[in-house]
Amino acid sequence: MSVKSEYLGIDTSNYTTSVALYSSDGMESCRRLLPVREGERGLRQSDAVFLHVKQFPDIFDTLPKAQSLTAVGVSSKPRNTDDSYMPCFRSGVSYARVLARSHGCPLYEFSHQQGHIAAGVWSSGREDLLSSPFLAFHVSGGTTELLLVNGIRDIQIVAHTLDLHAGQLIDRIGVLLGYSFPCGAAMDPDALRGEKPTKHRVRLKDGCCSLSGYENKAQKMIADGCSKEDVAFFAVDSVSAELEGMIDAALLRHPNLPLLMIGGVCSNSILRRRLTQRYGAIFAGNGFSCDNAAGIAYLTKLCHEGVIR
Repeated sequence: MSVKSEYLGIDTSNYTTSVALYSSDGMESCRRLLPVREGERGLRQSDAVFLHVKQFPDIFDTLPKAQSLTAVGVSSKPRNTDDSYMPCFRSGVSYARVLARSHGCPLYEFSHQQGHIAAGVWSSGREDLLSSPFLAFHVSGGTTELLLVNGIRDIQIVAHTLDLHAGQLIDRIGVLLGYSFPCGAAMDPDALRGEKPTKHRVRLKDGCCSLSGYENKAQKMIADGCSKEDVAFFAVDSVSAELEGMIDAALLRHPNLPLLMIGGVCSNSILRRRLTQRYGAIFAGNGFSCDNAAGIAYLTKLCHEGVIR
């Protein structure tokens, strides 16, 4: 009787503890947000590391028990560059090393960004994207980068924000409105009820955008008595307009490439509708836009089978 192949993925971002098990039975993915105190806009790295360690046992208890791990994969840094580092990822690496050693199987390391791209590719059913160049827009609380992907090991930044990240802007405005951090999911239904349109003058510098001015405008809207729904819509609408400007500029330099949208901000329903209608953008499947370990588990399988090196 043959033993099925099982690939474990681990991801420990500054927002979420997540693990995933990928086998012939499919993908089992479990994730838990790191708790943030009311009114706060994030976590210190030391707190994130502690919370990951605290949450890991309960997270693993929710996964089906692996019979015999074939390989373990982990995100060890934010991006696939030599200078990319965040302490929160070390907690995941520690667990991954112990598990790989105890199961006598290989360990593969990837970046958090590679995991996001792979999760988008796998969950959208577009594995074909990995065989030719495409654009991937990573939009989250810690990253707003438009990427040219020539294979999962060759990722180049085409454009980025010059100040705040898109998720940062949404979270800052959300906290002002009384939402709990991270604010995107709770703001989404209220933003859909917003009715105050805004004309945006998108001004890019070498294809890159600035977002910090929108926080000041949102503060003024709140002071002027605008409704919660209108301010929430303003936040999402502003981000959408700036992303569209960046995409338009990138497509002039890299025409006709598919566009994959990844990262937690890409869960927003307004953004998804706009970019799908305008660009035919590809979005990660339900639940796989936000930080998750599914892409890491998928990459682990591809690496172990020699599909990617």
